[in-house]
Amino acid sequence: MSRALVFPGQGSQAVGMGKALAAAYPQARAVFEEVDDALSQALSELMFEGPLEPLTLTSNAQPALMATSLAALRVLEAEAGLDVARDVAFLAGHSLGEYSALAAGGALSITDTARLLRIRGNAMQEAVPVGAGAMAALIGIEIEGAREIAAEAAEGDVCDVANDNGGGQVVVSGHKPAVERAVAIAQARGVKRAVMLPVSAPFHCALMAPAAEAMRAALAEVTISAPKAPVVANVTAAPASDPHAIREALVAQVTGTVRWRESVAHMAGEGVDAFVEVGAGKVLSGLVKRIAAGSATQAVGTPDDVGAFQAAFQRG
Repeated sequence: MSRALVFPGQGSQAVGMGKALAAAYPQARAVFEEVDDALSQALSELMFEGPLEPLTLTSNAQPALMATSLAALRVLEAEAGLDVARDVAFLAGHSLGEYSALAAGGALSITDTARLLRIRGNAMQEAVPVGAGAMAALIGIEIEGAREIAAEAAEGDVCDVANDNGGGQVVVSGHKPAVERAVAIAQARGVKRAVMLPVSAPFHCALMAPAAEAMRAALAEVTISAPKAPVVANVTAAPASDPHAIREALVAQVTGTVRWRESVAHMAGEGVDAFVEVGAGKVLSGLVKRIAAGSATQAVGTPDDVGAFQAAFQRG
């Protein structure tokens, strides 16, 4: 069995995530404490108890999701004996999840990752005035058709393909009027479903250029090491292990398309037949099943999930 670990992005957050892991395992508690210390904030309390609204703020959701993923990973290492260098062929994450993947591979420290994600969340939120941007999901269309719709809808505004999630799910992002035009064009063309998304900013489009520059400056200040397993970058859908290439990919990722379909297809093409989603929710497991049919998927975010992984892992 060839295994990849994948790490969720924004939208997977929920009140209570990580709470049972922290209650059951000291390794998980240590991660949450490290993130709280890095941010000088009781983020874990917000994660465990809510309320939901402040948890969904980009600046909180991003480090919170990373903390949950790394807590789950530390438990898998301690309880199941998982060794990333030995047992994992690839690491990958969806958008902010790429930072979780890098931390999982030891390329970034948890403290630096938490601080980078706080900067990233704030910079992405501040790049565009509230209400000026939007995102929409187009369901039942492939990337080429979505690009055509985005180009037609732009009319001088920004309308870019933000996420190619696979399984006929593509997200567009940009100026709100342009994204609304994209939805109307998609509906007129008979696309199965086209809906505006409840997001606070238009992520992964050209409007995020100020946030990309903020991340370039922030990433220049941290140490990045070669990861223990190759990390498949969102913007290239190819593995990166060189610290300079990783840094450049993280900057480009802010405005670039999350090429998730191609990323999963690359890993499957390299022989990966088991994908383990580490952290909150099961969004990526669903996407993987549509992209790499026949691959085994497993989500690990609770003590029960840890037990199931441990049993399967020890069977080989």
